[in-house]
Amino acid sequence: MLTILGFAMIATFLVLIMMKKMSPIAALVLIPALFCVFVGKGAHLGDYVIDGVSSLAPTAAMLMFAIVYFGVMIDVGLFDPIVRAILRFCKADPMRIVVGTALLAAIVSLDGDGSTTFMITVSAMYPLYKRLKMSLVVMTGVAAMANGVMNTLPWGGPTARAATALKVDATDIFVPMIPALAVGLLAVVVLAYVLGLRERRRLGTLTLDEALAREPESETVLVGAGSGTASGAKSGANSGAKSGGGAGSGTGEDADAGPATADGGSDDDFQGLDPNRATLRPKLYWFNALLTVALLTAMIMEWLPIPVLFLIGAALALTVNFPHIPDQKARIAAHADNVLNVSGMVFAAAVFTGVLTGTGMVDHMANWLVDTIPDGMGPHMGLVTGLLSLPLTYFMSNDGFYFGVLPVLAEAGQAHGVSTLEIARASIVGQPLHMSSPLVPAVYVLVGMAKVEFGDHTKFVVKWAVLTSLVILGAGILFGII
Repeated sequence: MLTILGFAMIATFLVLIMMKKMSPIAALVLIPALFCVFVGKGAHLGDYVIDGVSSLAPTAAMLMFAIVYFGVMIDVGLFDPIVRAILRFCKADPMRIVVGTALLAAIVSLDGDGSTTFMITVSAMYPLYKRLKMSLVVMTGVAAMANGVMNTLPWGGPTARAATALKVDATDIFVPMIPALAVGLLAVVVLAYVLGLRERRRLGTLTLDEALAREPESETVLVGAGSGTASGAKSGANSGAKSGGGAGSGTGEDADAGPATADGGSDDDFQGLDPNRATLRPKLYWFNALLTVALLTAMIMEWLPIPVLFLIGAALALTVNFPHIPDQKARIAAHADNVLNVSGMVFAAAVFTGVLTGTGMVDHMANWLVDTIPDGMGPHMGLVTGLLSLPLTYFMSNDGFYFGVLPVLAEAGQAHGVSTLEIARASIVGQPLHMSSPLVPAVYVLVGMAKVEFGDHTKFVVKWAVLTSLVILGAGILFGII
């Protein structure tokens, strides 16, 4: 019964948010509360929620201060060289913009943090998508899949969890998987190319003047960090004035600027990050770069808990770059909307995960799935684990899958002569889909900054993420890795 109720709770949640009958926060709170009563454990709801909040509080703290830290880094121009290179490649061609989204997300994902990746990617690419009237779910979908492939880095989380759960070396899991993961990343780029061609056929390759002419005179939402104006600042499409905003400003250049096509035009014709924003700190560029490298090094070496590192990093970044208290308050206020949205979503997700775990639903679901594996599939437990990693890492947290289910799968594999390392490698192939799970806090950074409904993102990305995961699994089998 708990198995059925567990799947029913997840299905109800997904259906309601995809049909836009409830907001994600409301669904994450009310649906598990209702099912907790159905299970007959309504009296324990408070305990489950507190347990869930306690387990996710460090994640919420990490995201809050990570948003502030990397938001400030975007403000002061640390990532401008990378963004300029990507934008120089993209120009105003929808196909290049989608491919550029995949490349930028993959590059920034090297730090192992999904929230960072999504903040930088959306801040850089959102203005281009808005100006050309491109589909924003294409941006969120491609970014999520690229980050999902790169999330398998040893310091990204899943690989380390698999290594810990099965008591093997993370390097022995990741290094042999590099060819299969490279194929998966190539698949994301190819998919971005195909989706970009579809957008190009729908919209055509526009010049900047044509893009501006098509933009209605309405309020433009400033995405990401560094906006020097309120998020409701009017678009300058018709006024020709430069936006006072920073990263992600919808009007980062003059309306009468020269054409910027895919074939020519100056590099500054079509900017995603305003090169003249007041928050830039070019004299502190190397300080900020060294501070970021030191922060990422400390994360990888695990010198301090990640929330503590980001708290210290955010405090240093604000103090050095903006020594005056009013400026610090302005920077915090500029990112407050994202901080509140994301932290609120994380604590709402704590209700969902708390009920799912506390009632025992997640254990019954996992055991049922393992028990349904036919005996004849024993010698193919690598393939089975890879296939199961798709739905299980989507419907469960990484902790639940890697520490709860994976050891059971590994034990079953060993009984049929399948090595633990093979099971561990197969377990990470579902990460492109996992990164769009409603239980992943970073995905709310992505859809929140992109102003995309979570249900719309889910409907678009699931099929492509499943395909990407299957490509990685197939490549792993083909290369003899799994």
